Amino acid sequence: MHIAIIGAGISGLLCAFEFLEQGCHVSLYDQQHFGRAASWAGGGILSPMYPWRYPDAVNQLARHGKALYQHYNAQLLPQTAIDFEIEHSGMLIFDADDFAIGQAYAEKYQDPMQRCQHVQSEQLQRINPRLAATWQQALYFPALSNIRNPRVLQSLQAYVQQHPRAQVYPQHTIQQFKMRGQRIDAAITQHNEQIYADHFVLATGAWSAEWEQQLRCHIPVAPVQGQMLLFKTPAHWLPTMCMNDVMYLIPRRDGHIVCGSSVRHCGFDTRPDTHISAKIYAASIAMVPELAHFPIIKQWAGLRPGSPDGIPYIGAMPEIDNLWANFGHYRNGLCMGPAAARLLRQLLLAQQPFIDPSAYSTTRLHIDQQHIAS
Repeated sequence: MHIAIIGAGISGLLCAFEFLEQGCHVSLYDQQHFGRAASWAGGGILSPMYPWRYPDAVNQLARHGKALYQHYNAQLLPQTAIDFEIEHSGMLIFDADDFAIGQAYAEKYQDPMQRCQHVQSEQLQRINPRLAATWQQALYFPALSNIRNPRVLQSLQAYVQQHPRAQVYPQHTIQQFKMRGQRIDAAITQHNEQIYADHFVLATGAWSAEWEQQLRCHIPVAPVQGQMLLFKTPAHWLPTMCMNDVMYLIPRRDGHIVCGSSVRHCGFDTRPDTHISAKIYAASIAMVPELAHFPIIKQWAGLRPGSPDGIPYIGAMPEIDNLWANFGHYRNGLCMGPAAARLLRQLLLAQQPFIDPSAYSTTRLHIDQQHIAS
């Protein structure tokens, strides 16, 4: 079976991995270089921020992320020599209004990753001595981890590029589908090339709504900018991730500290905003004052695929027999990505799904029935 995947961010690359592991042939297309949009720009926390603020459907996918990435890394590292750098750093959350809610969530769901404890004063300073003295209490999640997403993307890309049943096409824009009844006969590129496959997968992230007119349905996915700063400290300098008021610090193994994030509705503009940069900087210094002594070596912005409630669309697209969706992950594409790709693979290959797929169904998309009937 030949699967053509449109979009080579984390969702597209993970789908390619899943299908190749099942013996399928895969062609992977992206309008730019692979893995250079939201997937590269994100922080890589392997959990939704404040999971109790999200629908169960988001957490149902996200809770599989860490284990699947560990499995993939063990499999790919000998082949690609690129380590995902999964850091088991734990996280401290300082939002006092969330303490009781977070503890109640952990008690209710008994998710090992979300187990937490309320820590204060001396215990808090032992866990992370870099914190500002103003922080006297926090909710501590010892099992939360982060992943170095650019390295994940590099490893997956290397795996796909060297695979004998895969073909990769960066800077190839799929502009339209050539239909035959209720089935795609071919996809057509910007160079008028015709791409043939048994099935087509849309993993197009923030650009997914561009298919609305062709597919005659409303796709409520829009770009939402998120902005980041990067500090450079000594290796292993910051012992935990930190979060307050949706601002976070994520330590990398080599001493890079990723700081974010923001929400800005500005279309497809990826230029950092100086006001937002200043806000992220101030929030970072408020959590860990010593960061002021280290350089900011980079700042950037990425475009998340914003969708209602952040629940992605995974499964067969309406009214077309061989078109499939895996888009709309909003802020949690990295942690939901492995389970979302596995679920899509199981649905497309008519295998038993490992979780209930109904919450992600594309029947939530509004179809223009009048247009179809005509």
